[in-house]
Amino acid sequence: MLLTVQELLLLMLGFLLIATLYSSVGFGGGSSYLALLTLVFISFFTIRSIALLCNLVVVSSSSYLYFKRGHLNFKKFLPFVLTSIPLAFLGARFRLQEHVFFILLGAALIISAIALIFQTLQPKRSTSISPNYPLYITYILGAGIGFLSGLVGIGGGIFLAPILNHMKWDTSIKIAALASFFILVNSISGIGGLLSSGTFQLPWVEAGGLILAVFIGGQIGIRISLNKLTGNGIKVVTAILVLAVGIRVLLINGFQLDF
Repeated sequence: MLLTVQELLLLMLGFLLIATLYSSVGFGGGSSYLALLTLVFISFFTIRSIALLCNLVVVSSSSYLYFKRGHLNFKKFLPFVLTSIPLAFLGARFRLQEHVFFILLGAALIISAIALIFQTLQPKRSTSISPNYPLYITYILGAGIGFLSGLVGIGGGIFLAPILNHMKWDTSIKIAALASFFILVNSISGIGGLLSSGTFQLPWVEAGGLILAVFIGGQIGIRISLNKLTGNGIKVVTAILVLAVGIRVLLINGFQLDF
């Protein structure tokens, strides 16, 4: 066991809160899991493995409930996942040098935080939906975000959803459902990439506790989402915390600056 019982319980509490908040808007919480994991684990293989696995647990339930409510349009979602799955697999196979990984991770956390703030602070959207965009746009979005998600160990939904909301691609609930499904398939693909490259590393005791925590949080959050009780203020606070840790990871772990 790599952590003390007290450290593990605190980390589980943090993961439970993250899963609750992020699943309420269709996300898995990967960016914030990474933010917390960098504070307690040294191995970036372990960090990526735990984050992807916790992502998978949260969005599996979310995607199922979105499907039951009729919000998952597989035909419309297909172009995004066709390109994201192989690119997420490829990104996860990269054996990055540790400082390069932390630079990418820090940058991804910062972008995730800004994207979440941007999505939250957008004016209330009208019910109108823009005309269908050319298919190549969805293929490009899926490929680019899928590759980044595989590299750093997140599902990518936190990047995709703000873009689609800005494009008025569909209703907010349909975009949340797509983000959840997008994270699901990319997390599976990313884990496959880690397994195939021999870099999937789990401390089983800690991983078991964290999986339990995110499962409970995800069950709470998705029900908040489906009942339209999301709290923008909480999401902004969460984004600020992710931003702060992202800056810390980028400067201290990535660029190895000593303050």
